[in-house]
Order: sequence, then C-alpha cells, then structure tokens
Amino acid sequence: MKFLYGLAAMAATADAHYIFNILFVNGQRQGGEYSYVRRNSNSYNPAFPDIVNSNDLRCNVGAKPGNTQTFTVKAGDKIGLKLFNNEFIEHPGPGFVYMSKAPGSVNSYDGSGDWFKVYETGLCQGKANTDGNWCSYNKDRLEFTIPPKTPPGEYLVRVEHIGLHEGHVNRAQFYIECAQLKIEGSGGGNPSPLVKIPGIYKANDPGIAYNKWTNNPAPYIMPGPAVWNGN
Repeated sequence: MKFLYGLAAMAATADAHYIFNILFVNGQRQGGEYSYVRRNSNSYNPAFPDIVNSNDLRCNVGAKPGNTQTFTVKAGDKIGLKLFNNEFIEHPGPGFVYMSKAPGSVNSYDGSGDWFKVYETGLCQGKANTDGNWCSYNKDRLEFTIPPKTPPGEYLVRVEHIGLHEGHVNRAQFYIECAQLKIEGSGGGNPSPLVKIPGIYKANDPGIAYNKWTNNPAPYIMPGPAVWNGN
C-alpha cells in the first residue's frame, strides 16, 4: 500500500503548476496577465517550505515593487485571481487571501507592514486524501469579497494556494502572487488579527507538513491567523 501511495505522489508532482496572475472584479476580467499582479521570477514553479522564513513569502520570489499597475475597486466588490494559460488548481490543499495596506503608494510598498487574512478555503467535505474534497480543487481561480468595512487605501492583496501532495516529505508547494488594488469606501472596520510576513507559518505546522497519503488522514488544521470577521 505504501508503494501505491508513493506512485500516486510521484504522479501528482507531474500535474501542471500555476500562477494567479489575472485579475477579475465582479466577474469581469481586468487587463492581461500581470497587468495588476506583481511578476515573480520563478514563473509557474512553486516555492517550498524554506520560503516561510523569507521575505519572498510576501509576494513570491522576485516579485518586487515598482512595475505593476494598480486597479481601483470598491469595498464589497468580488475579486478573483485567475490562473494563467487556462490552467486549473490540480493539487489538493488550502487557499488563502491576505491584505496589507500600504503607507502610501502600493507601487513602492515592499509588504513589510501589517497583514490580515480575509479569506480561506479548505475541505468542503469528507477526508483530505480525496483530492476532489478540497474546495479549490480543479477551480481556475480563487475568489473573495473585499470586506465592506475595509479602510480605504492602496493594498497588496496576496493570494496563495498550498499544494499538499508532497507535504508528507516536507515539500509542500506554495503558489503565491500579489495584486495591487486601490480600495474605495467608507471604511469603519478594524482588521485583525494583524501579522507580519514572514511570521505566519512554520515549516512544521500541521497544516503544511501534512500527510494526505493515508486511509485515515488527520483532521486538517488551517495554517496562519484567523480570518478577519469584517468588523
């Protein structure tokens, strides 16, 4: 049985990798690939758990400020970050969205300030060893609604998917991109808990060093902070 699980894990590594580099707002595509998403230097290849202690955990390897447009949206808008090249999320694992308000122009912001989580998606049903039980599996994007009370300003919006098919050998795969959004609205909310990135994960967190290749996998524990309740 272990041999069969090993073969399945090897096959999973051959699935397509992906990049969340196309912005959708209220169901409408905005611009092209990387128009409003910072371009990373490792292309569609994932990062691995050694990234959790690096500043690259913010927006991915090589994703620097200064060369990306900023799109204006309203608090309450539905935002989607879609995969390039008509790809789909073909790895089991959780998805997240974090936001960080820039002190001025987001185009020059390095993400060293405070972050808060606004969205997470994990298992929809059943056990973690069935790929289709993960809510994001075989989807072409991650979508969330900007909390209506989000304070206005310019933000980095960090989308992340963690592929767990090699988590059992400490090789969870991190797919991360940052969009640049200017959010308008009346505000009034106090995002919390506030965290720094890096600092949200450890490589040995149970939701990262996770073994899905068993008949009875452990209950899945979401890594990182709680989602802001919107108030």
